[in-house]
Amino acid sequence: MSCRPKTGNKTEHIRKPDWLKIKLNTNDNYTELKKMMRENNLNTVCEEARCPNIHECWGERRTATFMILGAICTRACRFCAVKTGLPNELDTAEPERVADSVALMNLKHTVVTAVARDDQKDGGSAIFAETIRAIRRKNPFTTVEVLPSDMGGDYDNLKRLMDAKPDILNHNIETVRRLTPRVRARATYDRSLEFLLRAKEMQPSIPTKSSLMLGLGETHEEILETMDDLRAHKVDIMTIGQYLQPTKKHLIVQKYYSPQEFGELRKIAMSKGFSHCEAGPLVRSSYHADEQVNAAAKERQLQGDAQLETTLQS
Repeated sequence: MSCRPKTGNKTEHIRKPDWLKIKLNTNDNYTELKKMMRENNLNTVCEEARCPNIHECWGERRTATFMILGAICTRACRFCAVKTGLPNELDTAEPERVADSVALMNLKHTVVTAVARDDQKDGGSAIFAETIRAIRRKNPFTTVEVLPSDMGGDYDNLKRLMDAKPDILNHNIETVRRLTPRVRARATYDRSLEFLLRAKEMQPSIPTKSSLMLGLGETHEEILETMDDLRAHKVDIMTIGQYLQPTKKHLIVQKYYSPQEFGELRKIAMSKGFSHCEAGPLVRSSYHADEQVNAAAKERQLQGDAQLETTLQS
């Protein structure tokens, strides 16, 4: 493990360990996807949040996470590189452009996220829902995962989104309870948990998912507590990754976790009842999301088979 050394009253930056080296793959897939995004005036969280996996996802797996509702967020979370400020007007044609791009990319699974739009009464849920419906119309065999903000805790907005029936509802807890006020802007730990539970209650058959980033000063006990809280709120899928400081203005990394530590945390998560857990230094919320939706589908199938067998036996 790599922990932060201290010199006098100053805290020094720690060097990234070897396991965080990123493979660059600027091949034809990468170039083609970048060109497509610009031609269609689309934003991706891959670029805006400076995701370390962009070369793998674009260059090797040919997957991307679309970011709708503009590129300017109304919140200023201290871990996130997305621009903050006064957003532009909503683009009502955006859902169709996203759906067209999904068709051009021939995606089997797509992830749609968004900036927080606290300036909008509906939190952007109408555009979110229409994006799901547009993808379904033009790509009937593509599964759709959505990653919204907490929409201010307005559950009418959440219902509008869930009524469009995404294949996975993803909302990130981001960090442990103690660190939430320092790490996240406006969002609260308990509201995120409630948001995830309400989504499951509205559509029990739709898997819910959440992500935890490590390296911000959390303890091992707090990580386990967060897992337990997510399971208590019926979250099915969990991803665990390493926080990386995007700029000097953002929070400093307190610790780099080793691949072995992530492996142990994955085992613990699975033992607590998550249907799938992706954990590793470069894991992000939508990392290998296509594999996660397949795992969730298999879990639902197994549960259905078990229920049928129980019914037949009775």
